[in-house]
Amino acid sequence: MNQLAFVFGLLGNVVSFMVFLAPIPTFYQIFKKKSTEGFQSVPYAVGLFSAMLWIYYAFLKPETTLLITINSVGCVIQSAYICFYLFFATKNARIQTVKLILLLNVVGFGLIIVLTHFWANDSNRDDVVGWICLVFSLCVFVAPLGVVRQVIRTKSVEYMPFLLSFFLTLSAVMWFFYGLLRKDYNIAIPNVLGFMFGVIQMVLYVMYKNPKKVVQEKKQKLPEIETQIIVIDENKLPELKEQIIDVMKLGGASVGIIPLVPVNVDNHILGVGKAIRCPV
Repeated sequence: MNQLAFVFGLLGNVVSFMVFLAPIPTFYQIFKKKSTEGFQSVPYAVGLFSAMLWIYYAFLKPETTLLITINSVGCVIQSAYICFYLFFATKNARIQTVKLILLLNVVGFGLIIVLTHFWANDSNRDDVVGWICLVFSLCVFVAPLGVVRQVIRTKSVEYMPFLLSFFLTLSAVMWFFYGLLRKDYNIAIPNVLGFMFGVIQMVLYVMYKNPKKVVQEKKQKLPEIETQIIVIDENKLPELKEQIIDVMKLGGASVGIIPLVPVNVDNHILGVGKAIRCPV
């Protein structure tokens, strides 16, 4: 049983490492745009906080080397993402991100260490920290759902990375079986909801990945239609003028044409004249 748990833990390390690398395309877009507009720093700040908590929990439990290794890597990668985000963020976004990090990763994590160290007994300290890890693990899975509202409102998945949702779902499966086989329900329980949240994100991606292309195609066709209308109107103006003159002659009237006056209409110079009906 322990060997099987080790296998799932090792697979969990591999998949979780892919989870940490999944936002790379997102940050590549930020690098190309030189802006973080539309992207949020919350998932990375919460991810860093969760990794720090799991390291603390792992030091309180025996035989948790796999938890220490992957979460140590996670701390390094998440910190790199946050620094990259701060470099390209606007002033307001930068201030909000710094406030979040100070509140969550410095004050929050510090309070948890102090309170559990002085108020919790040695026998149940790991259980208390485990429950805290459980709650904030849910936050890691829920954090990417912050863009779900934007996806539904705009019907666009531009700011919801599919790879992150996919690898989070796969990681949740691996760590669920790891926790279940070790009978560590602080690890197993949050990954059940993590799997559900990941599936929801992937379903939304499938639903809204195509409408954006349709809208863009319609916008691209508008200038062509306007050009065709203008060309048709300009080509038919001389024919329409000749037809009017012929109809006036057939009606038994002589027509005098006042010289054409140029008029600017929609950036096109048109000739405008008045037909005066004279008695026979």
